[in-house]
Amino acid sequence: MATDEGRYRKWWVLAAMALCGGVIMLDETVVGVALPTLRQDLNMTPSGAHWVISIYMLVFACCAAAGGRLGDLIGYRRLLLLGAGLFAGGSRACGLASNGPMLIAARPVQGLGAAAIFPMTVAMIMVAFGKERRGMAMGLLASVSTVFLALGPITGGYLSEAVSWRWIFWINIPVVILAAAIVAVAFPRQPSRGGREPFDVHGLVTLVGGLSLLVLAIMQGPAWGWTSASIVGAFAGAVGLLAVFVVVETRKDAPLINVELFTHKSFSAANLIMFTAQYSKIAIVVFGALYFQDALGMQPLMAGAALLLAVAGLPFLSPWVGRVADRAGARRLVLAGLTVATGAMFLIAFAAAVGSFAGVALGLVAWGLGMPFVYSPVMREMANAVPADQQGQVGGIGVTFRLMGGSVAAAVGSSILSSSDNFRWVFLSTAVLMLVALGAGVIALKRDGAALGEHHHHWLRFFSH
Repeated sequence: MATDEGRYRKWWVLAAMALCGGVIMLDETVVGVALPTLRQDLNMTPSGAHWVISIYMLVFACCAAAGGRLGDLIGYRRLLLLGAGLFAGGSRACGLASNGPMLIAARPVQGLGAAAIFPMTVAMIMVAFGKERRGMAMGLLASVSTVFLALGPITGGYLSEAVSWRWIFWINIPVVILAAAIVAVAFPRQPSRGGREPFDVHGLVTLVGGLSLLVLAIMQGPAWGWTSASIVGAFAGAVGLLAVFVVVETRKDAPLINVELFTHKSFSAANLIMFTAQYSKIAIVVFGALYFQDALGMQPLMAGAALLLAVAGLPFLSPWVGRVADRAGARRLVLAGLTVATGAMFLIAFAAAVGSFAGVALGLVAWGLGMPFVYSPVMREMANAVPADQQGQVGGIGVTFRLMGGSVAAAVGSSILSSSDNFRWVFLSTAVLMLVALGAGVIALKRDGAALGEHHHHWLRFFSH
C-alpha cells in the first residue's frame, strides 16, 4: 500500500503500536512468575498449570502467520480493533476464572487476539510513516516493546505477591483499550482493494491440527503413558497432519508458509536457531521462575527480581547489536552469542542440580548477554539467505518459528518436570538443543549476505525480540 503520511496521525499510531506490541511482549514473561501462585489458588496440577502457558503460545504461533494475510483481506485497522477486542476479552475472562479449566479455556482467546495484533503493529507503522522515517519508527517500537518484556518478571512477581495473580491479566485491558481508541481516531479506514490473494484455510487447519496434537502428546505423555493408544495416536496424527500441511503448501499459489524456502540451508539453520532461542527463553522465564519458587522457596517478587538478571539487558543491547550486524554481518555475532548462551544454559543446569543460586544467577547474566547477539542478527541472516523476490514471507515465518519454539518448550519442559520432578533435566535438555542449533549454524549459516534496505532491518529486528 502506498504511504500518504498526511492521512495519518503517525505519532499517535506509533504510540498505539508500541502499547500493543509491549503488552504482548509483557505476556511472554509476566505469566511464568505467577504460575505457582495461580496453580495453588485454583488447585491445579503442575501439568494443568503449564497448559496456561502452552495453549496461549500454541494458538499464537499457529495463527500469527495468518494474521498478516488476514489484515490484507479485511484491512489493518479493522483486524487490529478485532484483535484488541479478543485480547481484552480473553484477559478479562482469564482474570475472572474460578478454576483451572476456565482459565485454560480463556487463554486461546488471548492467543487469537495476539496473533491478530502482532503483525499489524508493523504493517500499520509501514503505512503511516514514509520510507525515510520507517527505520526510526521501528527502532522506537522495538525499544518500547523490549522494555515491557524486561519488566514482565518483576511485574508478575509484584502483582502475584502484593495484589493478586488475576491482575497479570487485567492490566492488559486498559492498555489495549487505549491503543484501540487511538487507532480508531488516528488510522483512517482503508479503501477496499481488489486482486487479493485467497486465504489459505487448508494450510491453517492442518498446521493448527498437527501442532495441537503434537503439543498434546508431549504434555500428556507422562500422565497417560508414552505407549498408550491415546499418546501414540496423537503423535501419529500430528505427523500425518503436518505432512499434509507440507504437501498442501507446496501446491498453493499463496501458501500460509512457503515451505520451499527451507531448501536454502542457511534459511533453515537460521529458523532452527530462532526456534531454539525462544525455546531457551521459555526455559528461563517460565521454568526458571518455577525453580526459584518451588526448589529454592523464593516468594514471587524475589523470583521476578532474580529473572531480571536475564532480561534486563535486552532493551539496551538489542538496538546496538542490530547496528553492528548491519556493518559487520550476522554470522559471527549469531555464533558468538549462541555459544555464550549455550554455555550459560549448561551452567544453569549444573548449578540447579546442586541448588546453587549463585551459579544459576551467573548463568542468567551470561545468557542475557549472549542472546541479544542471536535474536536480531539471525533475522537478518534469514532475510539474506533467500532471494529478494521471496522476502515477503521471511518475517511471518520467523515469527511463527519463534513462537513455535516457545510452545514446544512449555510442553517439553512440563513433560520432563512431570516425569523427573527435577529442574536440572529441563535446563540440561535445553542446553543440548542449543548445542545442536549451534552446530547447525556453524555448518549452514552463510559467511556473507547481501544487505537489505534500512527499513527491512528494523522491522525484522522488532520481530526478533
